[in-house]
Formats: sequence, structure tokens, C-alpha cells
Amino acid sequence: MESNNAGAIACADPALHVARGFSRLARRLLEAEPQLAAAAGCDRPFDSAEMRTFLAQQSVADEAALRRALRILRKRVMLRLIARDLDGRADLDEVLATTTALAQTAIAVALTWLDARLSEQHGQPRCAESGGIQQLHVVGMGKLGGGELNVSSDVDLIFTYPEEGETDGAKPLSNHEYFTRLARRLIAALNETTEDGHVFRVDMRLRPYGDSGPLVASFDMLENYLITQGREWERYAWIKGRPLTGDRGAEMMELVRPFVYRRHLDYSAFASMRDLHRQIRREVERRELFDNIKLGPGGIREIEFIAQVFQLIRGGRDPELRRQPTLEVLPLLAVRNLLPAPAVEELTGAYVFLRNLEHRLQYLDDQQTHEPPKSADDRLAVARSMRFVDYAALSAELERHRAHVTRQFDAIFAAAPPDQHALAGLWQEAGDPEENIAQLASLGYRRPLELQHRLGAMRASPRYRQMPAASQLRLDRLVPLAIETAVRASDPDTTLERILALFESISRRESYLALIEEYPQALARLADLVGASQWVAQYLTQHPILLDELLDTRTLYAAPDWPASVATLHAQLDDAAADTERQMNILRHFKHAHTMRLIAQDLSGTLPLETLSDHLSDLACVILEEVLRVAWNELRSRHRADPKFAVIGYGKLGGKELGYASDLDLVFLYDDAAAEAPENYARLAQRINAWLTSITPAGVLYDTDLRLRPEGVSGLLVSPLESYREYQMKHAWVWEHQALTRARFAAGDKAIGREFEAVRIAILRQPRELGELKREIVAMRKKIHDAHPNPTPLFDLKHDRGGIIEVEFIVQYLVLGYAHAHPELTGNIGNLALLKLAARLGLVGEPLAQAAHDAYRRFRQLQHGLRLQGETYARIDPAAAADSRRAVVQLWEEVMGEG
Repeated sequence: MESNNAGAIACADPALHVARGFSRLARRLLEAEPQLAAAAGCDRPFDSAEMRTFLAQQSVADEAALRRALRILRKRVMLRLIARDLDGRADLDEVLATTTALAQTAIAVALTWLDARLSEQHGQPRCAESGGIQQLHVVGMGKLGGGELNVSSDVDLIFTYPEEGETDGAKPLSNHEYFTRLARRLIAALNETTEDGHVFRVDMRLRPYGDSGPLVASFDMLENYLITQGREWERYAWIKGRPLTGDRGAEMMELVRPFVYRRHLDYSAFASMRDLHRQIRREVERRELFDNIKLGPGGIREIEFIAQVFQLIRGGRDPELRRQPTLEVLPLLAVRNLLPAPAVEELTGAYVFLRNLEHRLQYLDDQQTHEPPKSADDRLAVARSMRFVDYAALSAELERHRAHVTRQFDAIFAAAPPDQHALAGLWQEAGDPEENIAQLASLGYRRPLELQHRLGAMRASPRYRQMPAASQLRLDRLVPLAIETAVRASDPDTTLERILALFESISRRESYLALIEEYPQALARLADLVGASQWVAQYLTQHPILLDELLDTRTLYAAPDWPASVATLHAQLDDAAADTERQMNILRHFKHAHTMRLIAQDLSGTLPLETLSDHLSDLACVILEEVLRVAWNELRSRHRADPKFAVIGYGKLGGKELGYASDLDLVFLYDDAAAEAPENYARLAQRINAWLTSITPAGVLYDTDLRLRPEGVSGLLVSPLESYREYQMKHAWVWEHQALTRARFAAGDKAIGREFEAVRIAILRQPRELGELKREIVAMRKKIHDAHPNPTPLFDLKHDRGGIIEVEFIVQYLVLGYAHAHPELTGNIGNLALLKLAARLGLVGEPLAQAAHDAYRRFRQLQHGLRLQGETYARIDPAAAADSRRAVVQLWEEVMGEG
């Protein structure tokens, strides 16, 4: 490519020689303006500070001078950028950042200058109501908004302003007219071609109503347009939207966010993206753009689509996914387990390769091209600039990357299965009813007539008939799949009934139907779960967003990673800091999602009950910690940055024996001498309880029981630590000390937690008269038994004689009676471990302790199984637990001396 007079221009930096060799644009600049070589500065990136300094040094007396200054800047920036890139001194990040900085700087400086001149004529635009000065907000869309502008790109812009009003000058204009004139002048300053070229081509077609819409829009107009007229492709476009100028950009983006990012998981985005991609493919075929590395198969646009479909689906719930640069979003897809890490590596490698190649194609002549050059010389130059020996080698590597992208794209956006399933007639009531009944029976359904009536009633229901057409079509495709899937369950009829109930529940939420249709494997996992448990079926029906948890077995069956989960939760709560209801829903979804993962592991048989209880207890502590944090942060009267406040868990939380639907027994303590402390911590405790128990669209976090605090319901909601210590030492009842055997620090100030533990141990180690202790515990056992009568012939696993309560009371007696001599008994290690410890210490006979240990574990497992089946009471046939019950009764009689 080098011309014969190359030596006529002295190039001060070797990088300029490289640039001349591979870029006709660089060569033309150097030949037309040799002085650019001396000022190239190829040893450093061209950042926005240097750009602004250069423009500030230019004499700008009129718009012609402004345009000239901007174009001279572009020449300098482009020459240095081309040289640094082609010489290997700049990576892709620098190239994208520099080009984006050039656009942002040019827009900001030009707008400031033009606004000052226009306001001299007409005054400053002001709000009609408040009188506040208004500013034009230039929104960068596309690659400019994403901070990834290519070297010969146009810039996609949208112009907005906050409010209507008029200017305050001698020749007033409406704000709309003022900003329209200002916008036109800004476009001209950037877009018009002069003897110095142009700065950026400006594309305004993404504004509301496109070319037929007004050039500028108020915030109200923009919001109304998005709500009433916004189309799916505009959601995709606004992912990259970013205010470049203006003082109320964050406010404007809050208006846009609900349009782009839905509060629910929006799996209908797959279909929308498919439609958009189909349109692009048709255009590629019509214009024969198959070699186009942006729009063609396996090109840049397909990588962007992959990133953006997950942003549209999940960005409403995961603020991290609202990032705009593609190279920042792709790694998150692996971190969030949305794509396998090797797939993300392939897509990232392809994106970097394609963007680098895109720039080298555009360096040739400063043209916005994405097609390989026609001439052999240019092809060789491009290949060499990409560090390949020839174009054939470059082409082979290009095809390798495009094949990777195509494979990943097709895997993610695979077309939905054909509309007509082989079992569709069973749902659509086609054919002879008797034949349909026979077909259901042949599939393995045991109550085919009842099932046929159920399907017919569902199709005839007002809910189905009133569904939107798109949702109805999805359901029509899903029900036959459900019929086919449920057959594999041990009880296909019950499983299908539960799936149909779920379908009915989500029928008006197309995104959930889309989720199951897009991920058929989720339907199989759904059938396994609901077939195994009525309670789980109800849980999923109440919280259908949890269907999303069924998509990825790596997450579904993985052990909890609490540090990573807490970091994500923390970020989500902080992102929603101004919206209490949204924060409440975030916390509830966090709890539901982790509970769903534990349910899946539980029902698969991979999670022992004790481990499950540990995880559920840890989950509760995580939530308590975050609730405490956000509740304190929203307390306006708070008197310190971090509260000296702790949450103590009693009962199942304290003993790490939580079940899926357990409530939380809580006590609140503080240790703070500040005058404001009592009132502030009382308010904090009330807020924590409200955050836990309030009903929102996402349900309730936990029911709570606060009656274990000193003096019970008549006592203060939150106690000073010293008052708590004195109460426990001097005034507490024996049953309160029983409760203390299973209490532990759960959240808040760790120093208070350590002090509480010291108090707990001191209380438990007090010497007690064993006869009196026995009488107190036996009396409390009788009181609880009388409060829970069992009118059935069944054995109540928890409350009946020989049940769970008696094992717990035995352990509590042993701790309170003997911890003064055996301090190891104060460890909060759980009833099973304490029984074994008591036997090793010789406090009870080892065979009897082991039998009661095994009985207690079996009772808890049976209780857990009954809860999963939705049973209100954990009651079973007495004969099924006779031996276990007998072991507990024998231990009770031996230890308590009472039959």
C-alpha cells in the first residue's frame, strides 16, 4: 500500500511507518499535513483530558471555527490511534475507549459552546413550574452508549429535556423549540462534511417515532412513548442508552429502566430476539451480506444478541447485568452460570477478533465497512495488520471464530419445537373421546376419564379463553409436553394435575410459559419435584419465578456459596436503596431461590436432614443480617454508622433445626450508652420485624415469635445487654433457661454476640437442685401436652408421649442439671450430638441414649416428609413408630423418673 513518495514525509515515530503501510487514511493525513507527524505523540493514549486541552487552546469565534477545531482534533486522535493499534501498543479496550472519548468530548464541548451562543439570543430555558434552568440531555445509544464505538462509526443519539417551559430572554422560545434549534446545530457541528472532513455521522432514527418524530422530546413524552408505543426492538436498543450530557440523566434513566428491564424474569425476550434476528438475516440474504462480519452469520451482532437476551431476561432482577459494554457482560454470563465458561471464552475471543478486524477494515479508507476488501493487495494488507502471513490464514481464523459464534447462537436461540405435538389431540379434544381416554390409559395414566374431564375443563375455562393469543399458543404447545413428561413419574395422574394447576396459575404471565417452552428440560425437573411433594407444588405455584432455578443443574444441586450469594444480594439491595418494597421483594426472592435449590437437593436424596437444617438456618442468618442493615440505613434518627445491636436466635433457628416453613424465635439486644439508643433500637427492632413479616407480591420472609424476650409480651421489644444478663441471672423461669440451651447469636454486632454467649454459658453452668429442676421440666412438659391435644388415633410425632418434645426436654434437663460439672454440655451442637455426649459422660445409659438418638432422628425425618406432602399435623400410624416411641419413653422414665 505504501506510495512511492513515502520517504518525502519524515515519520518521527516507527508506529507511523506501520500506520502508513496499512492505512490509506493515515497516509493521506500525513501527506496532506506533514506537521501531524511531529505532534502525533504515539507513546501514549489520547485520553479525554488531552482532547479537552487541545480544544480549549483553539480560537473558536464562530460555528465555522468550532467545526474546524473538532475536525482537527479528530485527525489527531485518529492518526495516533491507528498508529498505536497497528503497532501493537494499544489493545482493543484502548481503541474503543479512545473513539468513545472522542465522541463524548466533541458532543460535550460543542453543546456547551452552542448552548451559550443560543442562550445569548433567547435566554436560558426554564421549567414553567419551578423556574429551574433546563439542560439538553444527549443520550448515546448503540456502541457509543456502550462505550465501545468503532473507529469509523456513526453515533446514534436521542435528545431529551426534563420539562416544558420557555426561555427567559428578550426573544423567548418554548423549551421544545429552543432545544430543537440547539440539537440541529449540534448535529451540523458533528455531521457536516467540510474541507476538514467530518467528526461523526449522526443517526437520529432511534428517537421516539423515528424519522417522523420530533427531534427532541421531554422526559414526559419519552416516558409516555415507551409505555404506550415502545416496541421490543427498542428495549434491545435502550440497553445501551447512556446520558452523555445534562444534569438529570439518572432521573431520565429511571424512567426508561422499567421499559427495558422487567421486574419479572422475561423469557419472552427469546422470541423477540429471534424475530429481530430473523429480520436481520432476511436483510443479509437480500443484500448478499454473508461476508459481513457485523451482520452476517457468526458476526458481531450475534454475540451482542447473546449478551443482550440475558440482560433483557434478568436485568430487572440483577443490576450487574445492566452493564453496557459487551466485554463486561460476557464474563458475567459465566459467573451467573447462564452460559458455560468455555462458551463465554469462545464468544469473548471471537468478539475481540472481530472488533479488531473491523477496525483494520475501516482503517483502510475511514469507511464504515464490515466487508472484506475486494483487491488482493488490500486483503494482504489487512491480513498482515492482523499478524497473519496471508489472507488465507486470516480467513481460516475468521471462519473458526464465526463457527464458534454460530454454534453458541444456535444453541441459545434454537427455534421452538413444531406446534403440533403427537399428543396435541388429547388437549385440543380432537378425535373420538373414547379413543382419547384409551390413549391416556395406554400412556400409563390410572384415571384417564378423570384426567380427560380435567383437560376439558381447563380448555373451557374463562381463564384460558381470556388469555392473550400468544400465551394461548404457548400453553397449547406445553400441555401435550406435560402429558408426555408426567407419564414418567411414579404417580403420573397426581403429577400432571399439579403441573396443570401450575400452568393455570401462570397462564397470564407469558414470560413463565416462555421459560418452560424455551427450556424443555425444566419441565422434566418440574415434574420430578411436584410429583414428589404437594408442598413443593404449592410453593412453586405461589412463587413461579422459582421455575428459573430449574434451568441449571450446576446451580440447582450445588452447595450454598454464602459469601458469593451475600455479595450479590448486597449489590441488589443497594441498587434498590430508594425503593423499600423492591428491596423487600429482593430479599424474599433470595430466600425462595435458595430454598428451591435446597428442596431439589433434598428430594433428590443428596442432602441429609441435618445438613438441610444447617443450610436453612444459615440462610435465615444471612437474611437477618441484611434486613438489619437495610432497616438501620433507612432509620432517619440513627445516631451511629453501625448499630450496636444483635439478633439472638432461639428455638429451631438457635438449634439449627429450621425447616422450610419454620418461623423464627428472636430476641433483640443492644449495648450502647447513647441517649438515643433505647428509642432508636426499639424502632429498629420494629422495622426488622416488619421487614420479615410484611406481605408483598413475593410473599413473606418469615413469621416471627418475639415472646421469648425478658418478661415476654409485656417486656420491652429490645433489651439492653446488661438488663438481659440481670434478668436471666435473677428473674428468669426454668423454661426460659431451657430455651437458652438452644439460643445463639444470629446477626448484628459480633461483640454483643460474644457477650451473649458468655451470659448463656454462665446461666447454663449454674448449679441447680436436680429434684426441683425435674419437677419444673415435667410440669412444663404436661402444660405443652395439654395445649396440643390429639383427638385422632394417630401418633403425633412432636407432641405425643414418646415424641420429639420429650427428647428435647431430656436434653435440656441434662444440660441444665450437669453443665456446672461438664462445661462441654453448653455447646450448641444439637440434640443428637448432646445425647451422645451425655452418654459418654455417663449421665445416661449408652444403649438407651443411642436408641433415643435414632428415634429422634427418625421422628424428624418422618415429620419432614409429612410437611413435604402438605400435611398440617405430623401424625402417623402408631404401629409404624412403636419401637422408636418406646425408646424415648424408656429414656424419659430413666432420666426424669416419671412415667
